[in-house]
Amino acid sequence: MTEFAHIPVMLRECIEGLAIKGDGIYVDCTLGGAGHSREIASRLTTGKLIAFDKDAEAIEFAKQRLAPYAERVTLLKDDFKRAPSRLKAAGITRLDGVLMDLGVSSYQLDSAERGFSYNADAPLDMRMDKDQYLTAFNVVNEYPEQRLADIIFEYGEERYARRIAREIVKVRQTETIATTAQLAEITERCYPPKERKGRASTCKRTFQAIRIEVNGELDGLKETIEQLALMLRPGGRICVISFHSLEDRAVKTAFKFLEADCICPPRQPICTCGKKREVKILTKKPLVASEEERESNSRSQSAKLRIAERIRA
Repeated sequence: MTEFAHIPVMLRECIEGLAIKGDGIYVDCTLGGAGHSREIASRLTTGKLIAFDKDAEAIEFAKQRLAPYAERVTLLKDDFKRAPSRLKAAGITRLDGVLMDLGVSSYQLDSAERGFSYNADAPLDMRMDKDQYLTAFNVVNEYPEQRLADIIFEYGEERYARRIAREIVKVRQTETIATTAQLAEITERCYPPKERKGRASTCKRTFQAIRIEVNGELDGLKETIEQLALMLRPGGRICVISFHSLEDRAVKTAFKFLEADCICPPRQPICTCGKKREVKILTKKPLVASEEERESNSRSQSAKLRIAERIRA
């Protein structure tokens, strides 16, 4: 098993963006290697940090890493999309800050046995939560061709989606596609030879698409952002790091909806929706990692950070 190592992306920008108060209540929706959580917890005095992750290995590692701050940290093994209901069930209705670091963690990518990487030969898995049933194996070997093509095109923005789906279905008629190496080889040969510039260029989008499908990463993302933002106290902030355009689009859409003062049709002369502006967007354009960080941590190269502040109760 890979040692649980994690370099938090855009740590300084996130901590500055949260504007942490020592007595505040904060939520880290994506605990991962606890890099962000440890920095938040270290700044709390009488405050509280509640952190979510659906990966049991992440929770166990974080218990050790956050041991010095145990009295002010609560770790919950759950999908962050259930965070609003879990928090309210615990009597927590107001927050001072929320952090989301979306996507797959460095540890999961580096753990060959988890089946996330096209650079290793491992069983097709890709589950963030090992307790769930659906795996990449199920998607690749059981989904009909049209559904596969739609997933690869929509979630991977892969222009050769239909060709790749057709080849997957053709191959599985004679053999089971059981490993990441098999899937990578199939995907690679669907590209014209002149476009094959390493597996990152041919496999990244298809692997991303299947991972998103397995883990339901985009399901309810916009709604969860909105729900958590509305739990913030005035002045409280929500920081969201995304790593691809589909995630960033959901974040941007949620923030724009929360900032809108009216959602009536443009030509309607009188507002009847009753919608009020809930947040102020602090990042009109998303922040990106510094050049130094992009050089030292390749995962940060595609990171985009958006921040919004609650303006009314």
